[in-house]
Amino acid sequence: MLLYHAVMEDPPAWIAEFTVSPREFASQLDAIVASGRTAMTVGTLVGHLAAGTPLPPRPVVLTFDDGFADLVGPTAEALASRGLPSTAYLTTGAITPGRPCLLPPAPMMTLAQAPRLEQYGMEVGGHTVTHPQLDTLAPNALRRELRDSKVALEDVLGHGVRHLAYPHGYNSPAVRRAAAAAGYTSAVAVRHALSSEKDEVFRIARLILRRSHTVADVERWMEGHGAKAAPYPDSLPTIGWRMYRRTRTLLKGPGFAG
Repeated sequence: MLLYHAVMEDPPAWIAEFTVSPREFASQLDAIVASGRTAMTVGTLVGHLAAGTPLPPRPVVLTFDDGFADLVGPTAEALASRGLPSTAYLTTGAITPGRPCLLPPAPMMTLAQAPRLEQYGMEVGGHTVTHPQLDTLAPNALRRELRDSKVALEDVLGHGVRHLAYPHGYNSPAVRRAAAAAGYTSAVAVRHALSSEKDEVFRIARLILRRSHTVADVERWMEGHGAKAAPYPDSLPTIGWRMYRRTRTLLKGPGFAG
């Protein structure tokens, strides 16, 4: 499962590391097609896992976080022209004018454009309202982030939204339980790992695309190489980093997950 953010030539500095140029993006998509992988949405993947039915041969899932302006135009068009379904996770505060959000300024699509993504064959999922570090929030604030973004997307799309992406992948057992209680049926993390049929449905692993990644990296991933496979337990450094961030949030308030 791959994680993209912005696809543009001149991104703001804060997202530049996780931005792919349009030319590189096109080359990576061509490599995915050439690999013979079967592209599907997160919903399709989770449906197979829940039902216990076999997955198509060599599946791959492409995901896009936040809702940058390119998504609803050239990025969606590049995917559609190659017959590649995908899933977009939208941060509702960042794409709704006048709403507060922790994401720094950047060219973004709008909430009203979300139905257009579905017209291109993209599935829409939630990515919270303000993009906080969910595993540092108090229970009420956590519930609001999960619920309010889901409701906003459902209102504009006219149907249920069942899939969630944790901002920057930050999650915990409590966050995963809250996601299920809010009505989501899956959630993706980051983990910098290959997913597998045994992966956890509420923290599915993704490989994050950085500007330093090349077509060769994508080709290796398509062959199942170049990264470890999930699931695996959190490491001690990961647990320690979570504790540090929670303490910092108590002192300074919610912080941007990035």
